[in-house]
Parts: sequence; C-alpha cells; structure tokens
Amino acid sequence: MLNGKSILVTGGTGSFGHKFTETVLKKYKPAKLIIFSRDEYKQYEMAKLFPEQKYAAIRYFIGDVRDKSRLHRAFQGVDYVVHAAALKQVPALEYNPTEAVRTNVDGANNIVDAAIDAGVKKVIALSTDKAVGPANLYGATKLVAEKLFIAANSYSGGSVKFSAVRYGNVVGSRGSVIPFFMDLKAQGVKEYPITDERMTRFWITLDQGVELVLKALTESVGGEIFIPKIPSMRVVDLAKALEPGCVLKDIGIRPGEKIHESLISEDEARKALEFDNHFIVLPQFMKTEEIVAKFKGGKALPDGFIYRSDLNKDWLNIDQLKMMVRNWKMDI
Repeated sequence: MLNGKSILVTGGTGSFGHKFTETVLKKYKPAKLIIFSRDEYKQYEMAKLFPEQKYAAIRYFIGDVRDKSRLHRAFQGVDYVVHAAALKQVPALEYNPTEAVRTNVDGANNIVDAAIDAGVKKVIALSTDKAVGPANLYGATKLVAEKLFIAANSYSGGSVKFSAVRYGNVVGSRGSVIPFFMDLKAQGVKEYPITDERMTRFWITLDQGVELVLKALTESVGGEIFIPKIPSMRVVDLAKALEPGCVLKDIGIRPGEKIHESLISEDEARKALEFDNHFIVLPQFMKTEEIVAKFKGGKALPDGFIYRSDLNKDWLNIDQLKMMVRNWKMDI
C-alpha cells in the first residue's frame, strides 16, 4: 500500500526513523519519503546514508512539531504520516516539564490539525509502555498524546484515520541501558549500577517496531492502539550477559521510574482483542461497523488481564541476551 504514496516521518532522523527509512526503501517504492526533523546536522548525517542522488523518493524537511504552520506546509500532498518525534529522556523531562508538554502534547495536537487540514489519509503515532498508569511526566504526556490521536477520528469525520502503536524499550536506542552498560564495559568497570534488582522491562527490536507501524498503516481503521507481543527481560540478567563477573550496585529507583512497566492496563483489557502476534485496544467511544468487521477474528481478554513486564509469559534468558548484545550495533 506504500507504493506510489507520499509518506512523512516526524522525528525522522532518530533511531526509528533510520530503520523505517531503510525498510521502506528496501521493500516499497514510495513516491516520496519525507524526513521531517528539527536538527539540520542529523539530516546532513542521514543524507550520507540515504542520499537523494541514490534514492529519488527521499526528501529532507527541516521543521519542528511545535510549529503548526511548518507542519501545514510539510503535509501538503502527503498520504501517510508516522509521528515519531518526541522528547523522551525521563530525568530531563522531570526537570523540564513545560518543554515536554510543548513537544509531546502541543506537538501532537498540531499534527492532528495539520493532518486534517491537509487531507492526509492516515496518521500512526508512536507511543510507549510508560503511557500506561504513568509515573513520570514523559508517560503522562504520551498518554495525553494517545488520547488526542484517538479523539481526532471524531474531529476528522472519518476523512483522516488516526491510530497509535505502543511498545516497550527499544534494544540499543540512544539513552537506553545497553549503550550505558557497554560504555562501562569498554572502560573496564566491573561494578554496574542497578536502580532496583527486581526491575523488569519489555524489550523490542527496531525491526519489530517498524513492522508494527507497517501493520498499523495497513490494517488500521481509526482509533486503535496496536500493541505487540514481546518478551520481557530482567535488568540484572542484561548486566550479567554483558559482564558475567560484574558486581551489581543497587542505587535506588530514579524519579519517575517504575519497577515494572505495563503495555495494557486492566481497564484497557476490557476493550482489547488478542491476535497471534499482537493486541489491539479498541476506542471506547467509537465502535463502527468497519471496526467490528475488521477485527472480528480477535479474541476477548479474560477479566483481570494485565499485560505487565513481570507477568509476561515470554522471557529473554541470559544466553538470549548475550546473543542480542553480540549482534547489537549502536543505533543512530
């Protein structure tokens, strides 16, 4: 469905944007693939990997999701928007809450308005497990953003379809635990700081994240949240996979941090459906015939169901984590 279409990715120079661009250019023949971001140097670096001379479809568009007028200009003639732009570093956002709101909430609202005004066909927004029962400002802003995108289906009158994908920690992305531990290993450090030895996290690769977005682009009717079935891992196991002889130092949970993360809350589970490789949370105030027909093959979840990292049935053991780290390459 992407062949001959114009696709725009906000935050396109980030980890997800690189992998999405690589995948789309390899598998499809889009008319345009527009990389929208605010950092001209990152666009310059990305253009070395995906030069316009080699990839006729690619475009580099400098802009900020905070700037509605710039979004209006960028969205002209665009069929599909993938919204990946966000401020994400939890400690930084706890200290700079207004900046988080301006990008993650106001920016999301600008995306909605610009998409409706420009006649975009579909918008897929990237969200996070931290939006479920948020304990930090980042999660709270992403929860609000999810709500804005779901409600936007009513504002658009069905002319633009808005949906979201929600997943856990991305393996090796900037600011994540793998590059942090790898830096310690390179320095010869044997004592690894752990915020809490009980801590668990959902773990997803960039490839899986991109595939989920492509599924949402293909299957979404509007108003759904797509959630993958992904494994959990224990942070202490990751440390042992990187450095078997390391000593773990418990430094305590940081502000806004949880011991375990959730991808589906008990309340959301009542309106969620299970499929072979993913779940879909349906919009609570929209239940069109199209949605019912599209997802009739889904299975209702049992009462009391919670999809939380410590309650997961699928776990990565130390050997699997070793393999993952061995194949890991720092994402842009």
